[in-house]
This record gives sequence, structure tokens and C-alpha cells, in this order.
Amino acid sequence: MTRATVDTWAVPDQEGHRNPSRRKSRRRALDVLYSADLRDAPPATMLADTLARLGQDVPAHMGYAVELVEGVVAHAARIDEVLASYAEGWSLERMPVVDRNLARIAVYEMLHRDDIDDAVAISEAVALAEELSTDESPKFLNGLLGRIAEHAVH
Repeated sequence: MTRATVDTWAVPDQEGHRNPSRRKSRRRALDVLYSADLRDAPPATMLADTLARLGQDVPAHMGYAVELVEGVVAHAARIDEVLASYAEGWSLERMPVVDRNLARIAVYEMLHRDDIDDAVAISEAVALAEELSTDESPKFLNGLLGRIAEHAVH
């Protein structure tokens, strides 16, 4: 999808704001990336399926969700390289699918989104892990993403 396409999904809410809850956006991006990972399908296909199911009822948060999925896909090789470098004792394949994709979203935001502070990207990933993953996942992601924020070149 192009930037113009993304903007069509960023429908203003009733107050005219174009920056709805980014947590909802991250969760929706996670849903798409998680589904693609489990099904061994291209994320673009899963994203297109999600958008088709929504039809005309596209929530405002989908604009940023689309940006996240497209950004993770566009920078997948570098994101996975960074994760593999800093995931002490863990391979990407060994990580729980939810954690792996939360980490990908957070690393994309840390490395490629100047409007997102590293601490925000980390805390959002940790919060979603607390809700959606294992008991150990929040601590694991916090440590991994903290190392990346401290040492990875922006």
C-alpha cells in the first residue's frame, strides 16, 4: 500500500483527530503479523484480508496499524538482524510468536519512527505482552528492547 492508501484508512474520528489510540493500532498490527507468522503467509495478504473484512467500517486506528505492518515488512531483514543480535540465548524461531511480533513492531518504531520515543515503544510492547503472552514475556521483552534502545544505532 502507498502512503495515499494508508491515509484513506486513517479516517478522522468524531472530533476530527487523526491520531487515535496507538495501542489499538499496535494490537491490530500484531494481529496481522501474528496471523501471517502462524500461517506462513505474506503479511500483506493478511493485511488485505483484514481490511476487506472491515469493509466500510474501518476504525480510525487502522491507519497507523497499516503503517506498522508495512514498516515491519519493509525493514524485516534489519529488524530481525537487530533482534537476533540482542536476544541473548534466544533465536527468533524459539521466541513465542506473540513476543517475536511485538518485538518487531517495537524495533520498527525505535529505529524508523522519530515521533515515537524508545520508552513508549518498549512500554507498549510490554503492556501488550502482559495482556496477550506468557508470564515471562513482559520481562523478556523489556530486557531485550531495553538493550536494543541502549546499544542499537538509530
